[in-house]
Amino acid sequence: MVGDRCQIEDGRSRLEAEVVGFDDDKVYLMPVQPMRGLRAGATVTPLGSASHLVMGDELLGRVVNAFGEPLDNRGPIHQRVLASLNGEYINPLHRKPISETVDVGIKAINGMLTVGRGQRLGLFAGSGVGKSMLLGMMTKYTDVDICVVGLIGERGREVKEFIDEILGQEGMARSVVVASPADDAPLMRLRAAQYCTAIAEYFRSQGRNVLLLMDSLTRYAQAQREIALAVGEPPATKGYPPSVFAKLPQLVERAGNGADGSGSITAFYTVLTEGDDQQDPVADSARAILDGHVVLARRLAEQGHYPAIDIEASISRAMPQLVPEAHLKAAQRLKQLWAKYRSSEDLVAIGAYQAGSDAMIDEAIAKLPVIQSYLQQGLKEKVDLPTSIQSLHAIINEPSPAAQQEARAPQNPQRQPQAAQPRPPGQANSPLAQKQPR
Repeated sequence: MVGDRCQIEDGRSRLEAEVVGFDDDKVYLMPVQPMRGLRAGATVTPLGSASHLVMGDELLGRVVNAFGEPLDNRGPIHQRVLASLNGEYINPLHRKPISETVDVGIKAINGMLTVGRGQRLGLFAGSGVGKSMLLGMMTKYTDVDICVVGLIGERGREVKEFIDEILGQEGMARSVVVASPADDAPLMRLRAAQYCTAIAEYFRSQGRNVLLLMDSLTRYAQAQREIALAVGEPPATKGYPPSVFAKLPQLVERAGNGADGSGSITAFYTVLTEGDDQQDPVADSARAILDGHVVLARRLAEQGHYPAIDIEASISRAMPQLVPEAHLKAAQRLKQLWAKYRSSEDLVAIGAYQAGSDAMIDEAIAKLPVIQSYLQQGLKEKVDLPTSIQSLHAIINEPSPAAQQEARAPQNPQRQPQAAQPRPPGQANSPLAQKQPR
């Protein structure tokens, strides 16, 4: 059946493959390992669909491949659990609602894009704008029990750099890293994404709160495209077959809150926007099935603005149900001021804008330094959720420049009515009678 595993052996080499399609009585297999040494006439033996996956607390602090085999040379992992890579179906009416905030340690996200426990968000970015650094910060600072990191289809050099320089010992102590670099077979990359999701599901079933970071969802879609085109599926949208857009929600819907009594999976999926095109088919499909999106802008990264979060294009769909009305209004007001300044930035730069023409632009210009300071953060700096909210209210509640100028202006004393001068006795009240003789 489609999805079953098989073993191909010719006496000298052995590799595992998976059934990905069929045509009449001919079955198509896709190897999960390099096909070096494979030749015609090899024996194919079905292994079935059931699989014992490496699970448990032994995975904490370890780096494994899509089969659960260690990549860190720290010895084997023995704990195995009978589980499916495709996960178990959860009735949507049995899922716990998103009702609790989660602290990610980044004030721009905490204050402007508040995340709920069990929410699934996309991190949309082009190449080289700092998405991996942002993921590393969230791995160290997010208030969860366990982090599961999936490095899918990334460069092999970046895997070690992400673990040693970005995660560090603090982040790795409570993390599990599943790595499948770009030179792996497409089915291996597909399996790695499913495996790290299965690990997160395992810990969620134990009542733990899990942070799932997958970098990237686009590489997962590209791996499925390679497989689908190889078995003859016709391309549909910009070279992507229909099965790609069917696989994405099947993977993403496995994250989130579980049933009552279980834990949660708060997930961040990075989505590569080719040429910074937000209308890329994978990006557009992911935006529709996720609970929000954080967009990283290249123009901000080029200005040294880190993290380069474009708050105008980003949104958290669960935020209105999570935060008080005052917090929501403060975030909306800051976004309005930032957007107002961006729309008139060129006029201000060349000196064509005259102060006093627009009260909101004047307020945005006056508060620009504190707004920029709020939206930026150092790599080794952690800002908790209460501090992020407090700083946001401090920026918004600061009086506007017009109000400050009016408060500094001296008050004009009120004029006292002058007392009427008494008239000499016998002087008439008529104007003609008041004329003095020549």
